This record gives sequence, structure tokens and C-alpha cells, in this order.
Amino acid sequence: MAVNVTPLADRVIIEPVAAEQKTAGGIIIPDSAKEKPLKGKVIAVGPGKKDEPMTVKTGDEVLYGQYAGTEVKLDGSTVLIMRESDIYGILN
Repeated sequence: MAVNVTPLADRVIIEPVAAEQKTAGGIIIPDSAKEKPLKGKVIAVGPGKKDEPMTVKTGDEVLYGQYAGTEVKLDGSTVLIMRESDIYGILN
């Protein structure tokens, strides 16, 4: 997904990974019982602060907190805008 928005300072735009549709046992999870995803893909990165360069880069898969960031609709899909400090780690 390409976006035509550039985040400012230490903010990143993340596309959340879709929530699981089934449990390991094969039970289908209804929308009302699904948990908010905790990982996603970085689709845009700000320039960073003057004394703190950015660690994440576009394309990284990251883990973040359940209530981190602000949900925004861009080009018909929901993305999260959050500070880099709200990201827990980069998945390898």
C-alpha cells in the first residue's frame, strides 16, 4: 500500500495485519470477539528528531501496544499513526 502522506518527526504510519479469523481448533471468531491486531507493516516513516534518528524503515514488520496510535482512514483502508517509541520491536 502506497500513501501520499509523510509523517512528521518521529511518527510512523502502520498498516495493521488482519485479525485471525479462526482459532487453532478451527472455531470461527465473530467480529465482536476479535482482538485488535498487535503487529503490522510500516508503510511510511517520518524524518526523526534532530538528536534521535529513526530505527524503523518502510517495509518493516513491527509489534506495538494494543492501544497505541491513532486510527485514520487513508485511501479506503484503516492505518495507524504512532510515535516510534510506541513500537515494541521489529520482527525478523
